[in-house]
Parts: sequence; C-alpha cells; structure tokens
Amino acid sequence: MLKTRKETIKIGNAGGYWGDDPGALKRQIMGGHLDYVSMDFLAEITMSIMQKQRSNDPKLGYARDFLGMLEEVLPAILKNKTKIITNAGGVNPIACAEAIEVLAKRLGLNPKIAIVHGDDILPDIGALRSKGCDFKNMEDAREFSTVADKVEAANVYFGAAPVVEALKWDPDIIVTGRVTDTGITVAAMIHEFGWQQQDWNKLASGIVAGHIIECGCQATGGNFTDWHLVPSFSNMGYPIIEMNSDGTFVVTKHPNTGGLVSLDTVREQLFYEMGNPKSYITPDVVADFSTIQLSSDGKDRVRVSGVKGCEPTPLYKVSMAYLDGFKVLGTICISGPNARMKAEAFAKIFWEKAGTDFVESQTEYFGWNACHRSLGHKDDGNEIILRIGARDYDQNKLKKLSKLVPALILSGPPGVCVLGGAPKPAEVVSYWPALMPKSAVKPKIALYSGGVKDERVVNADVIGHFEAKDSHSDIATKVTMDVQTAMRVNSNENIVPISEIALGRSGDKGDMANIGILARSPQAFKWLDEWLTAQRVKDLFQELCFGNVVRYRLENMSGFNFLLDASLGGGGTLTLRTDAQGKTFAQALLRQLAPVPKEVVDSVRQMGIKST
Repeated sequence: MLKTRKETIKIGNAGGYWGDDPGALKRQIMGGHLDYVSMDFLAEITMSIMQKQRSNDPKLGYARDFLGMLEEVLPAILKNKTKIITNAGGVNPIACAEAIEVLAKRLGLNPKIAIVHGDDILPDIGALRSKGCDFKNMEDAREFSTVADKVEAANVYFGAAPVVEALKWDPDIIVTGRVTDTGITVAAMIHEFGWQQQDWNKLASGIVAGHIIECGCQATGGNFTDWHLVPSFSNMGYPIIEMNSDGTFVVTKHPNTGGLVSLDTVREQLFYEMGNPKSYITPDVVADFSTIQLSSDGKDRVRVSGVKGCEPTPLYKVSMAYLDGFKVLGTICISGPNARMKAEAFAKIFWEKAGTDFVESQTEYFGWNACHRSLGHKDDGNEIILRIGARDYDQNKLKKLSKLVPALILSGPPGVCVLGGAPKPAEVVSYWPALMPKSAVKPKIALYSGGVKDERVVNADVIGHFEAKDSHSDIATKVTMDVQTAMRVNSNENIVPISEIALGRSGDKGDMANIGILARSPQAFKWLDEWLTAQRVKDLFQELCFGNVVRYRLENMSGFNFLLDASLGGGGTLTLRTDAQGKTFAQALLRQLAPVPKEVVDSVRQMGIKST
C-alpha cells in the first residue's frame, strides 16, 4: 500500500546543545500536536567528552540528560504519534537505545527505537589512512601525522540519508551518532514528502529550516539583540517549522509561551555560524543563503521561501579531537575603590612570581575588558575578577603556577576575596577538522529491541561534484591603525552606536568567529555597506583577531557576514579566554560609536524601532 503523502508537517526543536533547557521537550510535546521533534546535543568538543566517558564505562558516551526529558513525555509521544529524532546517541547510540528501552519497560511502554551509527571511525583511522584518507587539517593544511597518536575522538558528519532509511521502519524514536544538526530535521521532510535526491531547491530549503531551529530558542528570542522587545523569557517557546511539500515554510512557536518570532529573530539566527552564505555545505545539498526570502505571516510567524540549492560535494567532514597539553585558570575578586588599578597591580605581582615560560599565558580583567578588550571603552568597574591562566605541555609547571593564585590574597592591595583557592590543571582537547571521501565510509541503521536487530548498511548519501567558490566582496589581511584610532570619531558628526541602525549575532567555527550585522533599514544597509568594511572590523578587533577578516554581503537579508580567522585563542578547550566561542563579539561591534548621518538614523526611527 502506497504511503499517503502529506502537504504540510510540523517539526519542533527541543534542544540546541547538551545542557539546554530540560523542560523544552515537555513544552513542545504538551503545547500542541507536532509530527516530529528534533533535538541536537552534539558539538565538536562534546564528542571528545563522550568518548572519555565511554572509555571509562562502555555503557556511557551518550547524552544521559535525554532520558530524564524523555521520561516526562514518552506516553504522550506514543499516543500522539510524534516522532523524536535526536543525535543524543553521541559516540554510543546503541547504549543510548538500550537505556531508552530500560526506561520504557519501567513505564510499561514499548516504543519502536531505531539507531543510526557508523560515524565513529576512531578504530578505523589506520585502515582508512592506508586507503588514502590523509585527514589533513581542512583549516590550516597541517599534516595529520603531527597529531595521529593523540586523537581521542573521530566522527564523520553523516547527512539525512541514513535517518530517512530508518524512518521507513516507522519508529517512534531515532537515536543517532554524529548526524548533522540540519540532517536530523530535513530527514523528516524527505521521508514525508518523497523529495528526490536531486530536488536541490527543496532540500536546500529544508537545510535552511534546520539551520533556523537547530539552536533552540536562539530563533525565538534567545540571544536577540533587541531583547527588550521579547514579551517574556519565562516558559520560553522553542521553534517550530510548518514545512510545506513545495519547500516553503513558516517559523513559529506554540501559543502562550515566552519568546518572540519575528523577521529579526529569524534573520539573526540565519546569520549564526553561516560561513560563506552562497556555499552552506551539508552532506545532502549546498544551500545558497543569498536566495532566502523572508516575510511576516502574522504574530510570531515568519514565512521563508525562494531558497536555492545545488548538488553537494563528494566529501564528508570529519570532526576529530586530540590531546594537546594542559591549562590552568585561576581567579581572585578585587573590589573598589580603584578596582582596575588594584587588579593590574595583582597581575604584575603574579606574573613576576610565575614567570613567562609557558606555551601561552593570559590575563583578563572580568568586569572591565575580559570579553571585548579595548572595544569595551575602558569603563572602570567597582569589582573586577582577575582571571589569570596559562597553557603548557608540562603539567608540573602548571601545578606550581596554580599554587601562586591563592598566595596573592595577602601580598597586594586591599579589598580582595577568595574564589575557589588553587585551581587544578585540566587536560586540553583540541579540535581537528578534516575531510574524507564519502565512498570510504557508510552509515549503518538498526532497530533496537533487546539488542541490535536488522542492522544494515545504508548506501544513500549523494556524492556530488560541488566545489566552493569564495564569494566574499571584501577581505582585510593586515592591521592599518591602532584600536584607539579605529574607534575615534569626529565630535562634529552625528555620532551614535552602531546598534542604533543594526542588529548582530556572533558565534564560532573552531578558531574562526562569525559576526553577522543586519541593517535595520534600507538606508542603514546602504550606509553600512560603505562604512563597515572588512578592514574596519580587522582594525577594531586586532587585539582578538590575528588572522584575515572576510566580509560577505547579503542584500536579500540586508546584512553582512564577517569571518574573523584566528580570533578565539585556538577555540574549544584550547583557549584561555573567557569568551571561548566569540558569543560576545557582535555586542562589541554594535556598541562602537559611528558617524551615522542623521537621515539614516531617522530612517530607522521612522520604522518605530527602538534599540537599547
């Protein structure tokens, strides 16, 4: 009997990372009928943490938090026929499925569980290298041999294809390993609508939908520049996609929940970790974000259409994590008056005792300029947390340094309080991104019922021939002036913070920060196009960014996407910085004063927009 195709399906997201709101799944399930719920638990460093857990206990290595969330809603999802697709399986989806089965039996229930795995290639690296997979670092071209004996985790980013195959079993829950954030969402669309392998535009639209909802409530008012416009942050509504079979869709949330869905909340999320907007590469399709069209569809509803896509690449991305020495971070709290001067004195005392014989050291004044350096305009704080850290391959050197942190308390200016005593050195696990041919590895699917049943290899991911072409309109490679000069404005001009005419969202991709700046009016976009160049951003962020700055222009969404290379101190767990992921970079840029013509500011104010 042929499956009856639906014209519209509802897919909700209930988690954007491991540690997200534990009540989100229950709110999504109880708030109204959904056909599917996707949940993303995995980040690059998460995989290495899970791998360590599994090495200590073979029954671990997955997101155990998921079980508590599922316990609250399992009867409801079975009754309502809502399917959950999640990568909570981490590096051990079989153990995750077993734990779900134990939970279900305790509740007197019998859900049908499917597994997607085969992404963990850690045991196979040697064999794959002998077959020609060089695993060269895709960001800086370093040879894999330099880290091969230190690798702790290695996982392939599979696309939607194995999930689509698993859906043919009509499971209630699909648990995956490292399937892409977008893949766990677009799979439901392919399955329900019968989209074909070469329906590039529809697939690209599904990828855009997945990108919008993959970070949970970042699309529904969380981390929103105009946070003051969000009616309530209580009982936050998580995003829902109403996807049509033709690839157009609406972003919304359940009624009577907190948060906000607007053109601007959706625009901001689209710019998050966007990379090259014309080449948003996934294993399923390459999406062109410059083709996205947004329009309002009523209260808390945004319609998305016009998305174009093309065939994917012949390669999978591989996320690896390797041991890279140790680091230690210590803090003391210093109160006013003259808190900044005291903090600087304590830092001087500390480093005179500790020396500088480390791979890297760092001093931050939290409450003054820890996140933004000079871009914070040097406002003096009443209280400052002095954060001092170092990284090295010799753990004993760091142990000696850590003992000097509490020794500061009685050896400097007054007004100090203790924050935790001597810190302990921690292992550093660094990120190693690589590429490998899709033909070299195949995903597996299985049913789970008292063990793995009906396991099969999936031979379905599309091997395309796409090669990314850089579409940036502007690049800066060198600093041209100091930060203070770059920040300087002429008092005779109309001076306002950039936030008056733009919104922003920022995040990370390894050691590369992504800053999206979105104009509030057509006139603001035109002015920013001329003034906010890659060179200006490079000069402003020179204390944080040590690589190139590239700017991409997206007229369809009145915005600019900046990529700041070598700007996160190595990224992940390697960095000694407070803001390890560049989450605050957009705020640093938006707070800068700029000579914005009065007519541009007026064009924004005439639209009734009030920034904070």
